[in-house]
Amino acid sequence: MKSPKMRYAKAAALALVVALSASAAAQTATDVPAAEDRRPRAEGAAAGLYFDPANGVTADEAVARALASNGELLALREEVEAARALVRQAASRANPRLDVSGSKTVRGPDNQVMAEVMLPLELGGRRASRVRVAEREVEVREAGLADRERVVTSEVRAKFGEALAEVLKLGVTEELLNNSQRGYRLVVARVLEGRTAPLEQNQVLVEVNRLRSMREMVRGRAEVALLELRNLMGAEPSEPLKLRGDFDDLIDPLPALAEATARALDARADIRAARALEALAESRIAEARSAGRADADVRAGYQRMRSGYMLGGIDEAGRVAPIDDTFNSVTFGVTLTLPVRDKNVGAVEAAAADLEAAKRRREFLELTVRREVAAAYAAYEAAARASEIYRVGVRGQAGQNLSVIRKTYELGSKTLLDYIAEQRRYIELENDYVDSVLATYLARVRVATASAAPGLAVK
Repeated sequence: MKSPKMRYAKAAALALVVALSASAAAQTATDVPAAEDRRPRAEGAAAGLYFDPANGVTADEAVARALASNGELLALREEVEAARALVRQAASRANPRLDVSGSKTVRGPDNQVMAEVMLPLELGGRRASRVRVAEREVEVREAGLADRERVVTSEVRAKFGEALAEVLKLGVTEELLNNSQRGYRLVVARVLEGRTAPLEQNQVLVEVNRLRSMREMVRGRAEVALLELRNLMGAEPSEPLKLRGDFDDLIDPLPALAEATARALDARADIRAARALEALAESRIAEARSAGRADADVRAGYQRMRSGYMLGGIDEAGRVAPIDDTFNSVTFGVTLTLPVRDKNVGAVEAAAADLEAAKRRREFLELTVRREVAAAYAAYEAAARASEIYRVGVRGQAGQNLSVIRKTYELGSKTLLDYIAEQRRYIELENDYVDSVLATYLARVRVATASAAPGLAVK
């Protein structure tokens, strides 16, 4: 007959089995991927919080949302509109000036009223040069906006890939956690039957809890990556966001390096911005020179003056009348500004120095672009080779190894420590494989960003 202590221990163990079974039922239990199933998967209850293969957001949709709602891009577009308004302002002709004045004697009838209009002529090409400067500033801001859109697109695609990689790691971790929980229930049953020592149950429990801790850490990284993605998209932190997509078809032929470099030098927005700055400096030289040339203002006016004496006289009719009269006159003239002393030489020299600086920056940027394209190609080729090695020669074999070790452990040929060690090795290899796929994806984004691929159409 069993003692009360033994019955109590058996009842507690059965209660623990029931609790673990309920916890495992809330998750999706999957087997270790077979050798022919080489793709990482985003499955499981936790991964499902961040991944929806039917209604989730794709990378292209995230980019479109960012281009439409990113706060920095919206501000840059307003700055472009401000620059365009300044072009319209620069094209406006100078306003005429009206000068009205008058005077009156304190103790006499004499008074005078004068009105004069002055019109600046803006000689020497002043207005045309001012308009060209404003137009060049619009080009600079438009190129800056396009370059920022290119960078934001690249950042969104990169952050999307990082978030997706964390979700995939979460799926792998949760999958192995489900397997470990099922294994733990088997070990508990063996302990209750007396076929396995209680120490083995404790070892499996430690491994289960380790996987649970790892799952929470991966979940945290996934949430942080999604928060950063929301920020780039211009979305609120509390807005629901689930991803949709995969890392398939990353390794395919790219254009030749020379072709990609030529396209980057011709189409990259930062190169166009540098060239626009160079053109702006040239326009400012012309503006400074025009400011040093002669200018003129045309004047025209009307003057009414009443003047007389404190004496009386005889008019034509023979009557006594005051000696005074009203005089009306028209005035006109030209005011010339002669560049005799100040010919604006300092401003011209400063603008010429700015032009030389703009040329140097543009030349250095072109050299940098060549280096960026070459480095992006080198990084992509290395990442693609590493990912292919993992896909063909590592991941499938690692899954087979874990399956074999698990079966031999269940048959009693391997120890529990052997199985736990192999499972940890498998998790490490799975995470390394996801990292290699992510590295290939990020290198692909980098190639598209550096070479100014149309729309950054990275698969």
